[in-house]
Amino acid sequence: AIEVEKAGLKVKLKKATEFKAPQEFQSKLDKIPALKTAFKALTPGRQRGYILHFSAPKQSKTRESRVEKCMKQILKGKGLND
Repeated sequence: AIEVEKAGLKVKLKKATEFKAPQEFQSKLDKIPALKTAFKALTPGRQRGYILHFSAPKQSKTRESRVEKCMKQILKGKGLND
């Protein structure tokens, strides 16, 4: 990190829109318009937090359960850690 700073290099950070939502979450967004609207209303950081949280598990079953557990919180406009 120090060498990068000394060299004057810049680290490009991904935007929330550059992260791909897992299929389980995307299907819920397509089925429930209110969820999609609420998710789009969240700040980019909160969106990124949810996408990373939903994408972390390897098993589809676990990803689905995480989406189900967080749906109410998204609809309330809350972040993952709020």
